[in-house]
Amino acid sequence: MTILNHFQGENYLIPKDDNNVGADLRRRALSVHSILEKCSESDPFATIFLLDCCRTYPVDQMNEKYRSGVEQSPNMVGLKEMSYAGSLIAFACAPGAVANECPGERNGLFTKHILQHISKPDQDIRKILADVTNGVAQESNFRQRPYLSVSLTHTHVCLYENATGT
Repeated sequence: MTILNHFQGENYLIPKDDNNVGADLRRRALSVHSILEKCSESDPFATIFLLDCCRTYPVDQMNEKYRSGVEQSPNMVGLKEMSYAGSLIAFACAPGAVANECPGERNGLFTKHILQHISKPDQDIRKILADVTNGVAQESNFRQRPYLSVSLTHTHVCLYENATGT
């Protein structure tokens, strides 16, 4: 599992089980901004991020050096708004919420529903993610609702086309 964290003006993907990440955050975590910038350099048709992760990093798991700074500035923990032209970023849960784990199952609810819908041919990604959102919300009794940040510039973004043309 990965955690998405906002620290010093940037969002980072942090491995949940890395207890030493606070000691060297910029080296041990992945900058989401840097990844999106690198993706945009090639001028893609669309950039799609599907993030099945928590939206906050538990402050008590941070290295003491970083924990004191975060406790003094609580807005450092959480998510900074991300919006890049031509992109769609889907999160497993809404702002301020945490993704539900599924004990005994390989994937969380978000990934489970992504896998059920992602290979539908000729479906716009927004329709696929609406189906995913509905499935996750219903299965979690509305305790978890995926969140989308959409700034796609094309009206139809299809991940899988029907090869037969029917």
